[in-house]
Amino acid sequence: MALQERVHWACFQSHCFSSNALLAVTSNCSRTHRNRGQSADSESSTQSGGYDVELFVDTPDYDLICTICQGVLRCPVRAACHHIFCKRCILQWLKRQETCPCCRKAVNQSLIFVMFKLSKSIGRMKIKCKNEIRGCPETFPLAEQYCHSMSCAYELVHCPYPGCRAQLLRRDLDTHARHCEHWRQPCHMGCGAVLSHRTQAQHNCYRQLRQEYAAKQRDHRAIAAALQRKMRRMQSTVAHMKRQIGLICESLEVMDDLREEAEEEVEEAEEVVEETSSGASTSGS
Repeated sequence: MALQERVHWACFQSHCFSSNALLAVTSNCSRTHRNRGQSADSESSTQSGGYDVELFVDTPDYDLICTICQGVLRCPVRAACHHIFCKRCILQWLKRQETCPCCRKAVNQSLIFVMFKLSKSIGRMKIKCKNEIRGCPETFPLAEQYCHSMSCAYELVHCPYPGCRAQLLRRDLDTHARHCEHWRQPCHMGCGAVLSHRTQAQHNCYRQLRQEYAAKQRDHRAIAAALQRKMRRMQSTVAHMKRQIGLICESLEVMDDLREEAEEEVEEAEEVVEETSSGASTSGS
């Protein structure tokens, strides 16, 4: 199989199923939710699990039609009674009934098997583009549906420019972009300006760069002025601190002088006391 075909089959298979083990897990989940309200069950039953028959180029064989949804089998699975259904359809059915909708035999969810070969055959069937009503003439294998939708020129898409709510065909995007008032693109000369249709005709890279340069110069001058003011405040603070330190040093010197004088007076007083004490003892004897 060619590389492109393998990629398309991988895209198709990823939207279907992964393994038989998934059915066993889903079986347990189905039993857990079986007692939910009748309104939820009726809503689920109205959702088709198969592909619309009208989507296919050639009328599908009757054997490829799901008995429950009447659509072409999507992710086909086979019950033990050999009847085939869409995986989603039979799991929804078994939430309300435990028997086959065709033969009414009991159905064990652990014995439901994925039919990979049949799914692959259905994936090769030719279908029409969902945008046929808008004019798309393309037909392609079902497995390539997702890949085609990503590039279909007739796909309805939103305008990619923020603020614009227009919806249009993908093929009309370029025409719309030439007139969209929300169109924005950076200057192709690399000056950095983001242009609209209104400003593009008047844009001049030299003038733009001069304006930006002037604006940056103003910013730089403002920053330099702010730094100078901050430096002056810091210099004033340093000068004030120096004066405070000088006053503190002078005060310490004065305190040292006073301490020395006080020590000298204490020594003199002690000498006087000693002399007085010795004189008194001599006269007493």
